[in-house]
Amino acid sequence: MKEVLSIGAVETARDRPFILSSGIASPVCINVRKVISYPAIRETLMLFATESLDAEIGRDQIDAVAGTETAGLPFAAWISALTVLPMQYLRKRAQGFGPAALIEGVFEPGQRVLLIEGLTTDGASKIRFCEALRQAGAVVTDVLMLFNYDIFQQTRSALADHGSRLNALASWRDILAEAERNQLFSREEHQRLGAFVDAPMGWSAAHGGSGTFNN
Repeated sequence: MKEVLSIGAVETARDRPFILSSGIASPVCINVRKVISYPAIRETLMLFATESLDAEIGRDQIDAVAGTETAGLPFAAWISALTVLPMQYLRKRAQGFGPAALIEGVFEPGQRVLLIEGLTTDGASKIRFCEALRQAGAVVTDVLMLFNYDIFQQTRSALADHGSRLNALASWRDILAEAERNQLFSREEHQRLGAFVDAPMGWSAAHGGSGTFNN
């Protein structure tokens, strides 16, 4: 994950913590959208993603990839180009009527679709996207993220309960280890991130965020 750190995609909080969409307070945030502005880094990460797809899921187990609006769209497009798999994208709001109203692109019921996104914290939005695909008749057994916070045990179990396995290229523990190796964070920043990674809900509750996991 040194590539992500090198482009300033990881930002540590200064005066107040970040409040994530889940309501959880965090001392750090990551903006994977910055990857799209760096072609060399983008290419490297997409090759990693394709290798992960082949090794962990199996290209022959997938009929199409689906990117989510909006963060997942460019990553799904690049992975589609590398794998020569058809691509669809999922809207946040329906366009038209019927079970496939959230899906753009050529879609056939029964297709085995891999959901692709930029990152996940609690997994709630990924579950909604998976269910939208299933309601249209798709088979969705896996989701592929560039980044998974991977500090909330419930994220993987919640997705598993809804029939999907979470695959990701990196997590906060990977960022923490890389930053420590290269001394990219101050001692205070490293300690704060370490405390958050070890006990995220307690850290959140102590800093004005949610202390419960709502998925």
